[in-house]
Formats: sequence, structure tokens, C-alpha cells
Amino acid sequence: MPTLTPEQAQLLLDKNLAHVATLRPDGSPHLTVTWVDWDGENVLLNTAYGRAKPRHLQNDPRIAVEVVDGNNPYRYISISGTAELVEEGAREHIDKLSAKYTGRETFPLRAGEERVIVRVRPEKVDAHGFGE
Repeated sequence: MPTLTPEQAQLLLDKNLAHVATLRPDGSPHLTVTWVDWDGENVLLNTAYGRAKPRHLQNDPRIAVEVVDGNNPYRYISISGTAELVEEGAREHIDKLSAKYTGRETFPLRAGEERVIVRVRPEKVDAHGFGE
């Protein structure tokens, strides 16, 4: 399984946004911009049931995540892999991301919203601008 260098992983830990591609049922790509995190082995995203990402991933777990350095657009990492939807700890995780990206300790949930972590196991890693 490919892994990230500490410098590459820092790109996911810093306040950079991710471009996420999932596949619609007809096979066409669906792109979104989202908050991103790294647990030392996997890319972590957070979304809610009822949205496109979890629907697409339940149908086809293939996913691609690209993170571009906010200070240098020619420095980026692209990770392709398989996603797993994880409910445990999703509320705490969205609060962690809210603190990172907005400075607010608690993320405001909509009524009845069920959060879910998208855990991406890297299967292919491409990077540019890291002195390779």
C-alpha cells in the first residue's frame, strides 16, 4: 500500500481544501471541494448521508482526492483509492475539521443530519513539487 511522506501528509493536515471525485451511477465523475484530514494511514473526509458522495460511494467505492498547496498551486498530491464509510466518531471529526477550517469548535448540524467519515485507503499516490 502506498504511503505519504511526512511533507506530503502535512499538505492534508494544513488548511488546504481537497477536490474529491466520486463516480455517479452512469460512470461519469462527480467533483466536489471539501475539507480534508489525515490519520497517518488514510485520507479522511466528512459528509452527511443523503448527499451525493455517500450515495456514489455506496454504489462504487472508488475515489480520488487531490489537495493543492494553498501557497503554491504547483505543489499538490493526488490520491486514488477505495473509500469506506465510517459512522463511529463522525460527529467529533466534523467538529475537528470545523475548528481547523473555520476556527469554530462545533460544526452546526442541520436537523436530523447524520454525519459519516469517508476513509480513503491510498492505492495510488501522485505528487508534484516535493523535490522528487
